[in-house]
Amino acid sequence: MTHFVVIMEGTLAEGLVRLFRNNVWKTHGLLESIISNRGPLFTAELTRELNKMLGIKIRLLMIFHPQIDRQTE
Repeated sequence: MTHFVVIMEGTLAEGLVRLFRNNVWKTHGLLESIISNRGPLFTAELTRELNKMLGIKIRLLMIFHPQIDRQTE
């Protein structure tokens, strides 16, 4: 399925997330995958903004920490 939404040139990640929320998420829910030619930094910012807007708390761990793992359960 494809959705086309008109945007202004120079739209930042926050603006794209708002457009996504208003035009796609409300109908179809969360993403299954992201395809982007904008690079990993932009995709990471887009994901961060989406999580923030939807109220999803992200706790990324680089190594095993039993104390933190118990807090996220």
